[in-house]
Amino acid sequence: MSVTAKSRSTVERANEILTDEALAFVDALHAKFADRRDELIAARRVRREEVARTGRLDFLPETAEVRSGDWRVAEAPEALRDRRVEITGPATPAKMAINAMNSGAKVWLADLEDANTPHWFNVVDSQVNLKDAARGTLHYSSPEGKTYALRTDAPTAVVIVRPRGWHMDESNLQFDGRDAIGALVDFGLHFFHNAAHLAKTGQGPFYYLPKTESHLEARLWNDVYTFAEAELGIPHGTVRATVLIETIPAAFEMEEILYELREHASGLNAGRWDYLFSIIKYFRDAGSEFILPDRADVSMTAPFMRAYTELLVRTCHKRGAFAMGGMAAFIPNRRDPLVTDAAIAKVRDDKLREATDGFDGSWVAHPDLVPVCMDVFDAVLGDKPNQLDKLREDVSVTGDQLLDVASAPGDVTEAGLRLNLYVAVAYTAVWRSGTGAVAIHNLMEDAATAEISRSQVWQQVHNRVRYSDTGNEATPELVGRLLDEESERLRSEVDASSFERYYAPARELIRRLTTEDDYVDFLTTPAYEIVA
Repeated sequence: MSVTAKSRSTVERANEILTDEALAFVDALHAKFADRRDELIAARRVRREEVARTGRLDFLPETAEVRSGDWRVAEAPEALRDRRVEITGPATPAKMAINAMNSGAKVWLADLEDANTPHWFNVVDSQVNLKDAARGTLHYSSPEGKTYALRTDAPTAVVIVRPRGWHMDESNLQFDGRDAIGALVDFGLHFFHNAAHLAKTGQGPFYYLPKTESHLEARLWNDVYTFAEAELGIPHGTVRATVLIETIPAAFEMEEILYELREHASGLNAGRWDYLFSIIKYFRDAGSEFILPDRADVSMTAPFMRAYTELLVRTCHKRGAFAMGGMAAFIPNRRDPLVTDAAIAKVRDDKLREATDGFDGSWVAHPDLVPVCMDVFDAVLGDKPNQLDKLREDVSVTGDQLLDVASAPGDVTEAGLRLNLYVAVAYTAVWRSGTGAVAIHNLMEDAATAEISRSQVWQQVHNRVRYSDTGNEATPELVGRLLDEESERLRSEVDASSFERYYAPARELIRRLTTEDDYVDFLTTPAYEIVA
């Protein structure tokens, strides 16, 4: 594993993370698994092409025995038996990591993916902070002299690390003359520096797995864990992984994914925003029945979303795994009590639905929402740590129900188009500046919601959708005009230097991604090429 000069010199304490031994471990992961990763990424394209031809996905006939078999995942370690509230956020800067761990949540999802940006500083600084967090030494002193440290008067959140998805590369490390694989870099560095310590203290190592599209991708992760445990002398099965079911093909392989990871599995998560993005991406050229209404109108009570979440709970509890609820995008505003009250009411309703449906816990994105979610799950769970005993045998979900996008209530409007363009540009600009999650109009936007925004526009343009509020047809010319207008609105909201440095290039990237014939699978791939 070769390291660029930039990688060695630009991040404080990088020498603690990029040791020769750690890089040799990451190199070994690449030598054993890089080719399989490449094959699986190629298989994604083949499967998508088949969907484009048939307009269908279904449960796999070749894995029917897994779905009918009598098996369960490994029993959860003590540290993961109560996950009723999980707070998500990046692992850098240290102040945010400390606030998340001190928030009162049971779990902190330390996000190296959608709520982060893969700027090299963030990649390495996240590893520094995670190393300190594992040892209870994480601290931060502000320029004003204020000190932040992990609390000692109450338990801090258990840390679950989310590495990048299989699709992302890392240009600052080279393997065999090519860019390294982001997922193996994130996992490998964290595991090498922390696995032994976390295993000894019973606190991990634990991981979330994003963007999974098949049980074969889960099998690859399982093999990575088995290899890593053996290499470092960690007892087999110490790693626990929770898989985000945030792609439409994965929704048809929930049981198979748990089966492949069964000795390392902890649960599944309903990654709702990426799930909607995946539906648009997979069925973008499958006709009008797959045109989603405005993003704001797509609720978790839409029939196809109910089918998805109820199937997830049933599948998890049938196999002894935790079912984790998704992120509510609404966030409080401490300067505006009315916004805060509305956000809390919406989050409470969302979490009550999840808890009543049988989820074992759920996500929040802001410390002020931890007690809201906690109160809801406390009321439903009582003294129990989870709802694994709620089997949901009343649930039976078909492939047609999972794909019944047309039943979602709501309209496709030009106002929604404007909002999509505004969010896509604003988020991409902030992402390019080094921040992976940002509040826009009192909603927490991350890569997943930006992906929905730009993908909806592409789908509308290439299906010539007519907007219900204006009667106008979606065309590249209309999108271009509104994109310029929304960009000018953003120009008035930020300083001139930031606009020229970040927002203007973001505008041109979104113009290309929404109007050109070729659909780009991930917004972050061309965005990364600009900042890497």
